[in-house]
Amino acid sequence: MVLDTSVTAQTYVEDCEVCCRPISIHYAIEDGEVVEFAANQLG
Repeated sequence: MVLDTSVTAQTYVEDCEVCCRPISIHYAIEDGEVVEFAANQLG
């Protein structure tokens, strides 16, 4: 999974590369570092 660190906070849905089920991804960036990350299966 590649995170766009130019975006300071983002939540989006992406299909799992292994099982193809949707996953909600949330992350936050401060000073170029990931300070929050969560990945939750939907459905």
